[in-house]
Amino acid sequence: MVKLLLILFILFLQPPDTTLLESGKAETLRKPAPSANELKVVSYNIRWRSGDDLKLLTKLLLEDPEIGGAAILGLQEVDRAKKRSGMSNTAKIIADALGLHYAWAAPPAPKFGAEEETGVAILSAYALSDVRRIVLPHEGPNQRRRVALGATVEIDKRQWRVYSAHAETRISVGKKLEQFKAVLDDLAQFPADTPAVIMGDFNTWESSADRKTIKLFSDAGFKTPFGGEATFRYRMLFVPIDLKLDWIWLRGLEAGSFGIDRKVEISDHWPLWANLKVK
Repeated sequence: MVKLLLILFILFLQPPDTTLLESGKAETLRKPAPSANELKVVSYNIRWRSGDDLKLLTKLLLEDPEIGGAAILGLQEVDRAKKRSGMSNTAKIIADALGLHYAWAAPPAPKFGAEEETGVAILSAYALSDVRRIVLPHEGPNQRRRVALGATVEIDKRQWRVYSAHAETRISVGKKLEQFKAVLDDLAQFPADTPAVIMGDFNTWESSADRKTIKLFSDAGFKTPFGGEATFRYRMLFVPIDLKLDWIWLRGLEAGSFGIDRKVEISDHWPLWANLKVK
């Protein structure tokens, strides 16, 4: 009897996974272009920015010549109700500032009573439907999990599937590929001709990771406009070390122009952007 009461007590206090998926929209929405001949997407690991950094980030996402005015954003390390970021709902704050629809998801907490892990978000000038939280396979240190988020947008009377993903960094390349495959498995539930964008922080820092990641996505019918350009910088004993961690993968879409905005240094990552059109 005592054991049963303890289980019920834990279940009552532990937040259900449904609380780790949220969607909404700004009170005043930005009107999307009536015809999307070319549509900008941005992928950025924002490293749980808050306060003045978050205000600067939203200003850049509005006005910066490279990443400003995107129709679809895929963000990673997006906090909600965490002490380090002032208990803010970061995705909602950005969506309200930009006039966008948003969805946010996080993996389960590593242990009972712990704060939820940092999450991922999709923000869009178009309404989001069929929003899905994908807890990626394989734990990182201290039972840490990672998550991806998928959503459908309708553009010019055609549905696109969009994903924002944050892979674990401290697991083998083989296990990382299985995390990417979990996103591809979700996409496989939709028609094969659905245009798709998979973007995010893939943490591909190992020497073989780029080659194996490219093969996995190429075999699945995807292309990327980006090569081995660095998207992340950290310093070791004052020596900068640049790594390729972030990607934008496309199916049924082409990038007319694209780039990595290295002027934006709010995070230890740089944002990627691409102007897309349907093939």
